[in-house]
Amino acid sequence: MSALYPLRFEPIFRRYLWGGRKLGTLLGKPIGDGDDYAESWEVVDRGDDQSRVSVGPLAGASLGELVKNHGEELLGRHHPQARFPLLFKFLDCGKVLSVQVHPRDEMAAKMTPPDFGKTEAWVVVAAERGSLIYAGLKRGMDRAAVEREVQRGTCDLCLNRFEPEAGDCLFLPAGMVHSLGAGLVIAEVQQSSDVTFRLFDWNRVGADGQPRPLHVKQALEAIDYKLVAVRPQVPKPTKRSGIQRLVESEKFVLDRWRIGEPQQVDGDARFHILSVLEGAVNVSGDPSGQPLKMGQTMLLPAALASYRLEPLATTTLLNVYLP
Repeated sequence: MSALYPLRFEPIFRRYLWGGRKLGTLLGKPIGDGDDYAESWEVVDRGDDQSRVSVGPLAGASLGELVKNHGEELLGRHHPQARFPLLFKFLDCGKVLSVQVHPRDEMAAKMTPPDFGKTEAWVVVAAERGSLIYAGLKRGMDRAAVEREVQRGTCDLCLNRFEPEAGDCLFLPAGMVHSLGAGLVIAEVQQSSDVTFRLFDWNRVGADGQPRPLHVKQALEAIDYKLVAVRPQVPKPTKRSGIQRLVESEKFVLDRWRIGEPQQVDGDARFHILSVLEGAVNVSGDPSGQPLKMGQTMLLPAALASYRLEPLATTTLLNVYLP
């Protein structure tokens, strides 16, 4: 019998100049004082950045320890892994983020130290009127054009942009130049990498009064100039009622569930990351005995033969797993 069960973790907060208060006011996170809470890392295994189990017999154990000591039970058909392969987080964009790009696996593997590339996806949890997402380049923008506008301080002229709505999903393969505008709350799934090349920072300065470092040369090399005029994903129906496929890639699969009745789910020898965007749901085997609420995330180990989801009301949740 597996020692693992549905796992809740303590969130890890990141404070940056572009953050705000919505991780607390909207998602119910236990943030402190200040208006720069930018990210809540929900599931992570990267060196010293470790999700730690919050309830049950394994309380206090890190995700890295679980991968090492219970790898087959946790990862199932995707065992073994050097570390947990995905990172899940929430972002509060109180101000516009820098314009950036992430490398593909091949480029990241040549870095010191080597790392994974970073393909990711965003789901818009909330969007203020007029908020913008920048994703991909405008048509006709090549490397020379991008470099010219960066030098002029007008990089935004190169960027494809649109005004998103809550529920929109955007797939960002490594190599896509991107930025999030002010007024957005985002759920993000990504490869377990934190390699970011900052191309442009809107000509602003950091808390120390100095411009933040840019990585223009690396960014220009990492950009895929064929990724232009990017738009939100078109959700696809699945065989199961209430489940939409938002992203299906070689790095991860992202589904959106909208359920109002109990669901019995058979295990498939994969781990699953569940995160609630609306409503609340009880998950069988959860030692907390509490519903998983909006803004809360749970990792279901691959060893679970089955589990039952009992929504308290109509509930929307994300389900992330490996192909």
